[in-house]
Amino acid sequence: MLLLAHRGDWRVAPENSVAALVAGAHAPRSDGVEFDVHLSADGIPVVIHDEDLLRVQGEPQVVARMTGDVLAAHGVPSLAEVLAVLPEGAFLDVELKVVPNQALADVLLRTRGSAPARAIVSAFAPATLQAAAQLLPDWPRWLNVERGDDLHAAIATARAAGCVAISAEWPLITPRSARAVHATGLQLAAWTVRRRATVERLARLGVVAVCVEGSPLDL
Repeated sequence: MLLLAHRGDWRVAPENSVAALVAGAHAPRSDGVEFDVHLSADGIPVVIHDEDLLRVQGEPQVVARMTGDVLAAHGVPSLAEVLAVLPEGAFLDVELKVVPNQALADVLLRTRGSAPARAIVSAFAPATLQAAAQLLPDWPRWLNVERGDDLHAAIATARAAGCVAISAEWPLITPRSARAVHATGLQLAAWTVRRRATVERLARLGVVAVCVEGSPLDL
């Protein structure tokens, strides 16, 4: 089972920063990292979770209204910058927070190729995954699912979007739900875990990857 540092190791540096992602990728038990991608006002893919800079950077500006250069000055890296420094062998869960554009696809194709063995794109929105399928047809896709979602409906959505896996908020994963997902041929991933016992339970249920909070070394 893969252990992925969720938004990098935020104890080293702010989440989704270059320093946090590098630290998360190089942690002793880490197989890779998960991070989030938005688009700047000038169409540059940038790595940040929220729609604005308030929670992490302490600024109220909206990401989609700022250029890539201005975002960089506020500590928000471009996708290209992040991928240039992450280890080639690190597994990447690239969570798309917006419908991808050609520039985003070009960065992923240039750095990880057309059919990567150790990288996927994930999203909550089916429209985002469908757009990714057009731009990155041979990149594996995961549908993200959170508590409150209907898992059976999510299975149908994932299959319709050509996904290879469902990435579920970990409390959703029970023996029954794991069997339901696996019975359709889909793989199952989980987020975001903080305890070793939870990781061990998910491994027994056949989960292939887990996003962990902080550093995988701690689990």
